[in-house]
Amino acid sequence: MFEAFVFYLLATVAVGSAVAIVLAKDIVRAAVWLLGTLGAVAGLYFLLAAYFLGAVQLIVYVGGTLVLIIFGVMLTGRSPWARQRPSRWEVLAAAVTCSLLFGTVVGEMMGAGWAGSARPTTKGQTVAELGRELLTTYLVPFEAVSVLLLVVMIGAAYLARVERR
Repeated sequence: MFEAFVFYLLATVAVGSAVAIVLAKDIVRAAVWLLGTLGAVAGLYFLLAAYFLGAVQLIVYVGGTLVLIIFGVMLTGRSPWARQRPSRWEVLAAAVTCSLLFGTVVGEMMGAGWAGSARPTTKGQTVAELGRELLTTYLVPFEAVSVLLLVVMIGAAYLARVERR
C-alpha cells in the first residue's frame, strides 16, 4: 500500500513537472521544473530497486545536465528571464507531434502484455559488476562518450562566448 502511494506521488510529480516545463515562459523556471521531473524519475528508479539507475539519474542528469543548462543560460549574453514567444505555427506543429507520440505510446501500452511484468527481481548485476564491465568490456564506448561530452561542452562554451569587435 505504501509503495503504491509513493509510486503515484512520484508519477504525479514527474508528469506535473513535465507539463510545467512545457508551459514555462522563461528558461530558468523550466530548468527548475526539470529538476522536479528528473528527481521524480530517480525516485521511481529507486522504488523499482534499480539503485544504480537511480544514482546515475541523480548524478548525471540532475547534477550535471541541469547545472550545465543553468550555467549555459547564465553565460549567454541574453537575460535568463527573457520570455519565449512561440509562433502559432510552432504551437500547432508541437501539438500535432505530441498527439501522434501520445497515441503511439498509448497504442503500444494497450498491446503490451503487462501481467506480472512489474515485479522487481533480485537477480542481475551488482553495481560492482556493472563498474567492472564498464571499465573492461565496454571501455572504448565509455571513453568515446566522455570525449563526445567534452566536445559538446567546448562547443557550448564557444557558442556562449561574447563576440568582441
